Amino acid sequence: MIVISDTSPITSLAAVGQLDLLRQLYTKILIPEAVYRELTGTSTPVPGSKEVQTFDWIEVRRVKKSLPNHGSFRATIGRR
Repeated sequence: MIVISDTSPITSLAAVGQLDLLRQLYTKILIPEAVYRELTGTSTPVPGSKEVQTFDWIEVRRVKKSLPNHGSFRATIGRR
């Protein structure tokens, strides 16, 4: 199963050495580019920053936004 994650589960699990739980539950983790930047774009390393750069089961994706005619929001995940 594939899941899309934000920053909190990655940093929280990495901080206690349990990030692999995500891989055990979901074979692939997709993270938006914004999440990648939050984790790697800081001067002080945060838990999970090395992992999102090196683990092959965590993929960074660009979020493409489109607004249908009826005003509802729909986001699709595309390749980076």
